[in-house]
Amino acid sequence: MTQTRAAGVPRIIVVGAGFAGLACVRRLERRLPPDKAQILLVDPTSASLYLPLLPQVASGVLAASSVAVPLARLLRHTLRVPGGALGVDLPAKTIYVKKITGEDEALRYDYLVLAPGSVTRTFEIPGLAEHARGMKTLKQALNLRDHVIAQLELAAAANTEEEKRRRCTFLVVGGGYAGTETCACLLELTTNAARRLPGLAPELISWTLADLADKLMPELGEDLGGVAMRMLARRGVNFKLGTSVAAVTDTEVKLTDGTALATETCVWTAGVAASPLVRGLGETSRGRLVVGADMRLPGWEGVFALGDCAAVPDLAKQRDGVEGAVCPPTAQHAMRQGKVAADNVICTMGGRPLREYYHKDLGLVVDLGGPRAVAKPLGIPLSGVPAQIATRGYHIMAMPSIRSRLRVLGNWASHGVAGDDLLRVDMGMDRPRTLAGYEFTDMYPDPEHISGIIEGLESDSREQ
Repeated sequence: MTQTRAAGVPRIIVVGAGFAGLACVRRLERRLPPDKAQILLVDPTSASLYLPLLPQVASGVLAASSVAVPLARLLRHTLRVPGGALGVDLPAKTIYVKKITGEDEALRYDYLVLAPGSVTRTFEIPGLAEHARGMKTLKQALNLRDHVIAQLELAAAANTEEEKRRRCTFLVVGGGYAGTETCACLLELTTNAARRLPGLAPELISWTLADLADKLMPELGEDLGGVAMRMLARRGVNFKLGTSVAAVTDTEVKLTDGTALATETCVWTAGVAASPLVRGLGETSRGRLVVGADMRLPGWEGVFALGDCAAVPDLAKQRDGVEGAVCPPTAQHAMRQGKVAADNVICTMGGRPLREYYHKDLGLVVDLGGPRAVAKPLGIPLSGVPAQIATRGYHIMAMPSIRSRLRVLGNWASHGVAGDDLLRVDMGMDRPRTLAGYEFTDMYPDPEHISGIIEGLESDSREQ
């Protein structure tokens, strides 16, 4: 059983150590002395991951340790529960947790903050889960890097031209920020590697970026999105806009426009879906929990949801005339929502009015590899080197600790001087490495079974 608490001390459980959950816990620690509340953070990992820089990890620009910040360095008196929350019984004020050992536990709470994040959004596309690769976790980024380097090495040693071209052909599905940055950064890796590996040449490398939308990164606006497309097109990227995937095998991807690409690499970044944890907890909008501007779950005092799993009203856009606007699932919003949610937990404890979340978007930054980038800080469109300076400056300031900032700066400097060693660490070579191997969404019980599972766990605990 998880550590007991002193009589009369309320328990606050925060689910998820992503941008929203971590910001919430750190704010709670700063504003609540240890004797005023017991804070529990439920997450299966031991580090907070800075997701926007994963493409740079996959391309070898950054080491994994620079984007994974240990929670032990960030938190002072929060009790960490190393496991995943798989269900919530709201009437019983209890969550169902499966620890990393496989042990099940029921944890009671007085106040609950749900920030479990999101999972890769997939569809019923034949072969997608079995053969496509994701870019949502550190393991996936490292595995993708290993896979891409392995394809180049195998291509260099290939006996036929057909195999060589198939292994040098890469497809990224998803024209948002994650997909575009992944394509751009790995294009830089593969082009440089092809110059160094005997038997290969840069002209053999082929990257295709596909998306169902008819524009690349429409949030940037038509002008800046067009600039990004032209930058990538000049480097040889092929675009398949208005197109998605029809089927995937281990050696071919069929697109909805009838095109068949001979490739062994399909990277799926076509959006995210709210964590299955929030199913059945309330009304949803496109899979995200509907909450108020104060992030409180309607009908449940002391329960808050935020980040990727919640449709938090975007009051800034609504005041600008965009009816029904909700905050997009970005790090910028998640970090700020976490702080407001922490304040609202404390307000609830003290019986004070809750704060509404309001944040006007500060702009967007997109790394396109090397000195290339596009950015729109405070609405000012930038491209090229000025945009890359803004992009890297934003990421440095958003990192959660001074140590992580120094590590990232050091990695950028060393990579700029020494380049990439093209080292494979064979991450996950002994286990499934595609979407099905990392997206454990089938672990979540049906919502109607949660209360029974929790009752059984509590009954077993009483008998011990």
